[in-house]
Amino acid sequence: MSKKNISVLGSKEFTAFYKSLKPNDPLKKNIDEAMDLLKQNPAIGDRIPEKLWPKKYIKKYDINNLFRYSLGSNWRMIYTIVGDSNQMVCAILEVLDHKNYDILFGYKTS
Repeated sequence: MSKKNISVLGSKEFTAFYKSLKPNDPLKKNIDEAMDLLKQNPAIGDRIPEKLWPKKYIKKYDINNLFRYSLGSNWRMIYTIVGDSNQMVCAILEVLDHKNYDILFGYKTS
């Protein structure tokens, strides 16, 4: 049995955000580490219940699953998994600070 081929891609929004980070930014290092982990196990993040999915993700990306991965105390990476039994893609939709994450998902912020 062959090992599943897993790749990690980013949305236009994520790619623009990622490219805006300086090479020595700790957040960039955390994102790089998270992408490496996703290539090994796409389900490392926390699955977000469907009732909490932001409408913008449903409309724009036609998602059927959504995950959150913590990038330290103040940042969250949002991604979805697409593919079949042979090829899987982890599509990173966005990286948000905790305040904007709370706003997007309808949580109360302090």
